Amino acid sequence: MSTTGPIKQARKSLLWLGVIFLISAAILVTGVLGGKSTFAPKLALDLEGGTQMILAPRVQGGSDATQEQLDQAVEIIRDRVDGSGVSEAEITTQSGRNVVVSMPGVPDARTRQLIQASANMEFRPVIIAGAYEAVPEDQRTPAADLPKPTEKPKNASDTNWITPELFKSFEAYDCPAELGKGADTVHDPAKPMVSCDPDMGAKYILGPVEVPGANIADAYSEMARSQQGAVTGQWAVNLVFNEEGKKQFAEVTQRLITLPGSQNQFAIVLDGTVISAPTTNSVIADGRAQITGNFTEESSKALADQLKFGALPISFEIQSEQQISATLGADQLKSGLIAGLIGLLLVGIYSIFQYRMLGLVTIVSLLVSGVLTYLALVLLGWSMNYRLSLAGVAGLIVAIGLIADSFIVYFERIRDELRDGRPLASAVEMGWKRAKRTILAAKAVNILAAIVLYVVAVGNVKGFAFTLGLTAIIDIVVVYLFTHPVLQLIAKTRFFGEGHRFSGLDPSLLGVVPLYQGAGKIRSFSTEADAARGKKNASAAKEAERRQTIAERRQAATHGVATKHDDSADKDSSNG
Repeated sequence: MSTTGPIKQARKSLLWLGVIFLISAAILVTGVLGGKSTFAPKLALDLEGGTQMILAPRVQGGSDATQEQLDQAVEIIRDRVDGSGVSEAEITTQSGRNVVVSMPGVPDARTRQLIQASANMEFRPVIIAGAYEAVPEDQRTPAADLPKPTEKPKNASDTNWITPELFKSFEAYDCPAELGKGADTVHDPAKPMVSCDPDMGAKYILGPVEVPGANIADAYSEMARSQQGAVTGQWAVNLVFNEEGKKQFAEVTQRLITLPGSQNQFAIVLDGTVISAPTTNSVIADGRAQITGNFTEESSKALADQLKFGALPISFEIQSEQQISATLGADQLKSGLIAGLIGLLLVGIYSIFQYRMLGLVTIVSLLVSGVLTYLALVLLGWSMNYRLSLAGVAGLIVAIGLIADSFIVYFERIRDELRDGRPLASAVEMGWKRAKRTILAAKAVNILAAIVLYVVAVGNVKGFAFTLGLTAIIDIVVVYLFTHPVLQLIAKTRFFGEGHRFSGLDPSLLGVVPLYQGAGKIRSFSTEADAARGKKNASAAKEAERRQTIAERRQAATHGVATKHDDSADKDSSNG
């Protein structure tokens, strides 16, 4: 059997694994040098401590918040501060009155903004736009020239919504001074309002609400594309509305596309502040809209998160904020790491005892898996704010046994092929064909279990499920790109190929017993049943040997096989 193909394939697989290591390490070093990451994984609330905020609800009309409203608020805030689901923030209600948000570390400005941005989200049409600052008193419109409604407004974009009082407040409204105070004011969704867009430096009179934020089904950011499908290099935010929002948005865009100037804009309002006021370029009847502008990757993702996670049924204010210590701390983390090292040591001892030098492949494979897992945890902490909790550490410890199980399955398949009389190089290839199906099936079950656990659980259990699924994927990568290629290479070495007694592939350790078949042929048998059959066959072979002719014996001797001669038989043959 030619070995050029397997050797070439093994080297190619190891090269790909090296490329993965180099790219991951380069990204990590770049993040550390740029001050965006560290060489250590981020720790969760139970191991590092963090910040606790108590949010007091505010309900329109001054009534108390219901438990249903609080429960809904908890779910939405959890999505906002833990959009990736792995930072393990804890959001709970307190005494049926407040919402307590506990998160690891110190929240950044974006996270804090998401927590505070807790009023109803609204889509309002722009009626008129003006300067960001207040108009100086001596330059304001005289009372005689103030706009006055001539008839009842026909739609939300109608200028008849503008009363003299509303226009006067619009000119006197100073956005820089009022910025951040919008959440303190409750705006009637059926009436117009004055609002500001701090990003664009604009001030608007907005019409009544036409599409509530609750009708947004999904929102995500991506690179914008032209009508021909080419990437334009600009970031955009895509909106997907539910059925009710789809109908409402189609009616609004049908009207706005015909209006001139600022009336062509449709403002997205959160906490009384305009977070975007895009123009309407076409009728959107499919419930899918795209917001473009001077977005960066970060700003487009922030806007998408605000839109995607919807609006709270009630608004909140931060009543108190304090730093809290770790609930478990460094001692528990140290204990968890020690438990992991003990597990790794026991697996190593078992591998050496069971597989001799072949067990070193298991140990090195586990080390490769550990390095890949470490790189993944650190990079995920940087990119998606993943934080390692004690439950996550438990998932890593459990994974040690699950990963070692893949190697054991593979090694045993190889031994089975050797027992059937195959040479090692052939046994490696045939054993791999049989083992990889078993390994993939087992890992698919592990990953499926991790996904189900992640979906149905909250808090620390999510961390356990996440690390369990992550290590299962890494196990597949290591088995395919390291363990199998290494075995392909060592199968060509003399130490393993000839079955050295310490290689773990010694025929005597595998229960392989040589069996003479006659005429200079030898085969092997391994099991007890084979041994019994071999003993019977050996007797038959001995009898056949006794009856061999002189020519047959000479032929056997020519092939280097020593036979025992029966003197009396030789004498009889000679006399004959």
